[in-house]
Amino acid sequence: MIMGEDPLAPFDAVLLLSFGGPEAPDEVMPFLEYVTRGRGIPRERLESVATHYHDFGGVSPINAQNRELLSALEPQLRAAGSALPVYWGNRNSRPWLREVALQMRDDGIRRPLVLVTSAYSSYSGCRQYREDLAEAFAGLGMAVGKVAQFFDAEGFLQANAEALSVKLADAATDARLLFVTHSVPVTADAARYVAQHEAVAMAILHELGMEGRPWSLVYCSRSGAPGQPWLEPDINDALRALAVQGVSEVVVAPIGFVSDHMEVRFDLDTEAAATAAGLGIRVHRAATPGVHPAFVDGLVQLLLERAALERGEHDVQARRQLGIEAARFKCAPGCCANPRSQRPALCGTDA
Repeated sequence: MIMGEDPLAPFDAVLLLSFGGPEAPDEVMPFLEYVTRGRGIPRERLESVATHYHDFGGVSPINAQNRELLSALEPQLRAAGSALPVYWGNRNSRPWLREVALQMRDDGIRRPLVLVTSAYSSYSGCRQYREDLAEAFAGLGMAVGKVAQFFDAEGFLQANAEALSVKLADAATDARLLFVTHSVPVTADAARYVAQHEAVAMAILHELGMEGRPWSLVYCSRSGAPGQPWLEPDINDALRALAVQGVSEVVVAPIGFVSDHMEVRFDLDTEAAATAAGLGIRVHRAATPGVHPAFVDGLVQLLLERAALERGEHDVQARRQLGIEAARFKCAPGCCANPRSQRPALCGTDA
């Protein structure tokens, strides 16, 4: 890096890119219809999911959590010596990504660095964001960079390990450990998605000195069309199976999520908690990374790593070797393929 240069050079802005969510009751159904467009989801299913949001006043917690993350991230960037402006955009709700891209253009930004609030490789967690970036920045003359999936980031692993440690201290020594993530369709890329979660679970247990402890990877939030296979077991089915085995206490570690958004607040804290209560199972749910200092600092390190790689440097250690393939610079050809159609995508070697 040239002396006096911003540590995130050659990038000239940071863009936090997230999923988005409704912030008023009348936004719930339009949001769900937009998210599921073209996927053949029955109207009844959308109406059922809408009740989850209405139980929380029609407001998804995700946007408030992104505002909180921005408030924590920006000072850490300044402490790291970066003066770059920080923007926030969503794929599926205000602030809309395209509108933010236009604002960035008007502000003179030419080379933004994107940080997506998704840690793992999957179509919905990786390539779909890259497709939306291609659409949002079309014709704007910007060279867009993106931080690679960060399931192996030191800060992400540390925040999850500390959160799990807190709940394990409150639980019986024989409490069953369930690592949980969002289910995805069973496609060719699903094996990589599963392998990344398994590697994270094992890394966390190693961090806590509990490599021999029994654990399972389970799923929540299945949202596909009926008849389409998705990863299983669902956490509710797993709880029922454990009850049959005589298990009376579980510790749930939501390693697939970076904050307590709707899949955590409803699917885990409401629905799965009710299933467990009906089975007589006590549940200890670990926190998501949120704005844990290690996680926020880790995100800064990921941004610094990506900028260093762009400059041809390789001296930033933001990640841990987990023994499986992980991207550092750009997504590989065919990464996280779109299962329905082919769309242009930025920030990959096949873009």
